Amino acid sequence: MDFKAIESNHSAIQTSDVLAGLTQCLPAGRLITDPDILSSYAHDEAEQATYELPAAVARPGDASDVVAIVRYCAERGIPIVARGAGTGLSGGANALRGSIVISFEAMNRIVKIDPNERLAVVQPGVVNNDLRQACAEHGLWYPPDPASAPWSTIGGNVSTNAGGICCVKYGVTRDYVLGIEAVTGRGELLRLGRRTAKCAAGYDLAGLFVGSGGTLGIITEITLRLRSARPAERTIVGYFDNLETAGRAAAAIWASGVVPSALELVDRYCLRAVDEWKNMGLMDAGNVLLLARSDAPGQAGDAEADTILECFDKAGATWSARSTDEYEAEALFAARRLVYPALERLGAVLGEDICVPRMMVPDMLAWVEQIASEYGIYIATLAHIGDGNLHPMVVVPKDNPAIGSRAHEAFARIIDKALTMGGTVSGEHGVGLVKKRGFAMEVGPAVLGLHRSIKAAFDPAGIFNPTKIFE
Repeated sequence: MDFKAIESNHSAIQTSDVLAGLTQCLPAGRLITDPDILSSYAHDEAEQATYELPAAVARPGDASDVVAIVRYCAERGIPIVARGAGTGLSGGANALRGSIVISFEAMNRIVKIDPNERLAVVQPGVVNNDLRQACAEHGLWYPPDPASAPWSTIGGNVSTNAGGICCVKYGVTRDYVLGIEAVTGRGELLRLGRRTAKCAAGYDLAGLFVGSGGTLGIITEITLRLRSARPAERTIVGYFDNLETAGRAAAAIWASGVVPSALELVDRYCLRAVDEWKNMGLMDAGNVLLLARSDAPGQAGDAEADTILECFDKAGATWSARSTDEYEAEALFAARRLVYPALERLGAVLGEDICVPRMMVPDMLAWVEQIASEYGIYIATLAHIGDGNLHPMVVVPKDNPAIGSRAHEAFARIIDKALTMGGTVSGEHGVGLVKKRGFAMEVGPAVLGLHRSIKAAFDPAGIFNPTKIFE
């Protein structure tokens, strides 16, 4: 097969010729060309990321359809953008002019759940919560639980190495991917990884795809490690006057040796947004909320809960308690998941996704508040604080777009600070379009060159999600 490098001017591709040939490669009804429909597939949820209208959206029914699409596009240098549910926050699924978006909504089958081997085999379009519910029927558990779990797909979760609330103790998507089936840039359908408990044969090529943002190939099937269902959790709640004090409480928990099954921070701006929407009274007890959980069994769990409560109090909690009402505890975590949509009601939400070493969290939170003051903006902070993953966000009202430019400047400085602390530009959202500058700073020219070499090996024509992660 002769491969063509993608030209920078994707609009030069003759759209009509592309569609005529691609239509012949796929079963009837698998290609969408209606511009009104295409617009809904053109971007993810990243407000600050650019996008263009694709030439078409392909909805493959199986791996053979994906092979046909990739081979056709590789021969002609046509860019391909893989898309799950479009819930990403980094622009990773944003289309280019003349590109083909591959949507996996028709490849949404749970192929297999094996209770004995504790694994699941799924197609990329399976929704996270659907898999978790199916696993629960077998007494099993799939831990990664991003806030978008009711809508986001496993393929998208793999693409961004998604995390979530319980990942402070149980890890992120990468820790659960055993193997993948994927189509590479030569149009070859490959199985990478394994289904065994361990493997020491060769490079971890399947692992390269996790967090790759669709730049190495198109995933058509994923094999996932599962866990046994976990014990009931105990919930501990603490309110604090400010972010730095809450950060010290979180650091104290880690210093104690306790590994909570959840440790989340919700600041006053987030609490207010949810209260104004749902009238939950979240701000009645304080400015900053910490939500912690322990799922250790029996007396060990009681001891962990007591330690967490003690850490809250010693750090300066204005109010703290161990919840005895399961409904109330679930309502608090539900409120935490409502933060992003609550903020969206107020305007466009610009957000960051930095992660710093756990013991640096108090300093990073103090820096966020300092930057907000310097730029005269309100930064709403939501955090998986237990693993140092912070999500500072700014709401840009339609009637005051100037806030957006100040937010971009503030976020650039927040990223720079996180890197000086030994952190990373993305804990779970991926690099996509919006983190390319920070990613280049984080890894440096030599490592960036290594990334380019790896991409070239998997994608010699450069068709998979070009312009994402790096140029």
